[in-house]
Amino acid sequence: MAGSPTARRRRLSIELKRLREQSALTCAQVGEALDWSGSKVNRMETGSGRVQPSDIDALCRFYDTGDELREFLKSLARQAKMRGWWQVHGSGVPEWFNVYIGLEQDASTVRQYQCELIPGLMQTPEYASELHTTGAHLSVEDIDRAVRVRMERQAMLSRADAPESWFVVHEGALRNTIGDRTLMREQLERVLEVARLPAVTLQILPFDSGTYPATGSFTMLGFPAPEDPDLVYRDGITDAVYLEGEHHVREYTRAFDGLRAAALSPRRSTQVIETVLKEYAT
Repeated sequence: MAGSPTARRRRLSIELKRLREQSALTCAQVGEALDWSGSKVNRMETGSGRVQPSDIDALCRFYDTGDELREFLKSLARQAKMRGWWQVHGSGVPEWFNVYIGLEQDASTVRQYQCELIPGLMQTPEYASELHTTGAHLSVEDIDRAVRVRMERQAMLSRADAPESWFVVHEGALRNTIGDRTLMREQLERVLEVARLPAVTLQILPFDSGTYPATGSFTMLGFPAPEDPDLVYRDGITDAVYLEGEHHVREYTRAFDGLRAAALSPRRSTQVIETVLKEYAT
């Protein structure tokens, strides 16, 4: 079973939708049979509403499931109500990003393309703080909370069961000076340190790579259970988009494979980072 409350909620939604589709019923039909609204059934299947154990009992009776599946779904519903470690930081982490962190913590694979900035999982506290200071109107306390969450997220890359993480970063992110040269020098040293971790692969997409298949940064998360499909994540200033359909995942996988093919090898990428690092030191 997935570990974070967010992942449990997602798994519960997937299972409830699967049961309904196996019965060849619509949300409205299920709702009518249980004296609920169709929108309530839809919210349960999309993870946008709380699911009570009593709701699970009613659905399992209606779908005529076995006791083992019913208890499994009730366990998911109870644990989905728990708070993740990142949620104690309150307003330092927006609600739409809380969802992503919960999914990221349970991912078995992370594939990310960054076209302007160093990936969050590689950032130093100073770099992250500078981004939050200039990127949003946050209080000093909220900036501190946001930076702490970003630093705590990075621990996943050093775990014994760390997700297989592959980063493609545009060369522009290395040369885009955030803060001052000292900050950037320390940041690139941190990038090299993370790139040496066993579960991490880093490629740099150089300026002279020509045409490549991407129009903006994105992240793809994969999960160990086959019942939990891969998803694509893209964020903005005030919200985020999660794409889970097979078509979306297939096209972004194709784009990421194209980026990897256009990027430098991990060894050559390290050499480019070391060259830029020397330039910041002069």
